[in-house]
Amino acid sequence: MRPTLLITGASAGIGAATARLAATRGYDLALNYRQDRAGAEAVAEAARDAGAQVILCPGDVADPEDIRRIYARVDEGFGRLDGLVNNAGIVDHAARVTDLTHARLRRMFDVNVIGAILVAKEAVLRMQAHGQGGAIVNLSSAAARLGSANQYVDYAASKAAIDIFTKGLADEVAAEGIRVNALRPGLIETAIHAKGGEPDRAQRLAPGVPMRRTGTATEAAEAVLFLLSDAASYVTGTTLDVSGGR
Repeated sequence: MRPTLLITGASAGIGAATARLAATRGYDLALNYRQDRAGAEAVAEAARDAGAQVILCPGDVADPEDIRRIYARVDEGFGRLDGLVNNAGIVDHAARVTDLTHARLRRMFDVNVIGAILVAKEAVLRMQAHGQGGAIVNLSSAAARLGSANQYVDYAASKAAIDIFTKGLADEVAAEGIRVNALRPGLIETAIHAKGGEPDRAQRLAPGVPMRRTGTATEAAEAVLFLLSDAASYVTGTTLDVSGGR
């Protein structure tokens, strides 16, 4: 039986690359998206072509009712869950801390922290129910240790929260065979930079990376698949940087 994997934010970027790669590695997929149905359907089609069963699970992870609906589709479609890639996240336009608003901070933490925690909670409950363990990969960011001054301090803080959440949850569920790790991508070529108002940001900052280049979504996805796999069977409660040395 193929293991089942839920990927949040799977319509583009690292989530989409992870879905395409996971399909070739023997996973059946539940793909979450918030607005980009066309993107999610394109990813689903590619995954099906690679042999995966795929269901689409629309919903905003900042909304607890949407999380309930996402998991209702997972339960109906597969009846179990073996892995979670907790990838959905947002960034905002570059701003100094003195320009941040309560509304911006509320949305940032509702999606990147509270939503991610609640999504992981539901995954753990299902992994506990079938009693055969599982693996969770939370998407953090190199920003969690760099701080992103004058750009996205709020985003960096939200990802730092994911780092420590990963460690705490990992310790709670390790004895049940559930592994929890985080991935910290660096400057990866995805649309998230354009969403933050700087489509050329990755290329502009690339000279400051020790490897002198940006990374690809597929390079990040390869690391996610490693952390999900049995090759990482003794790895839990850690974060893996995929940042070109930055």
